[in-house]
Amino acid sequence: MLNQEVRKMAVERRRMSLEEFLELPDEKPALEFEPDGTVVQKMSPKGKHSALQKSFIEWIDSFGEPRRLALAFPELRTVFAGAAYVPDVAVYLKNRIAWTAEDEVPDDFTLPPDIAIEIVSPKQSVNSLVRRSVWYVENGVQISLVVDPYDRSVVLFRAAVAPRALRVTDVIDLTQVLPGFKLTVEQVFDALRREAD
Repeated sequence: MLNQEVRKMAVERRRMSLEEFLELPDEKPALEFEPDGTVVQKMSPKGKHSALQKSFIEWIDSFGEPRRLALAFPELRTVFAGAAYVPDVAVYLKNRIAWTAEDEVPDDFTLPPDIAIEIVSPKQSVNSLVRRSVWYVENGVQISLVVDPYDRSVVLFRAAVAPRALRVTDVIDLTQVLPGFKLTVEQVFDALRREAD
């Protein structure tokens, strides 16, 4: 355990190439490679984070799969534009997935997701997720969301459009990628409430 801690600290303090990073063994929570060569570790998800992640995957899959349109992936490593990130939810249009010869989902995703969703965890820097979302849309992601369960807000990012801070009855419009898919911020955070017995 101690050797693992020492190795992790050494990795996080130095810069490396993307190729060196991709040779590192997998860790939980996942390590990520920033565009500047910095290695960071994802925050360990807590209850609100996990509930929102599960809900976004259910909403998107229940909308996208029957239409043969898109799939939502939790904690999927995406390697593109010189970085290796693990968005909390990565959404890919089915026609952009590099299916294997056996028509199965591939292990490696080297195209930017169509939608990247990041959910704020306790003690996590919101600015780091905002910076990441700006980078996402500058590098091919069509829509990025920063979902903050503590502020009860969602910030929506799109390329060449000013970010929008959304609250309560504001609509999260993903129709640019998923035609017809909309939900309110209130609906998102209602997923944190206990259902009546």
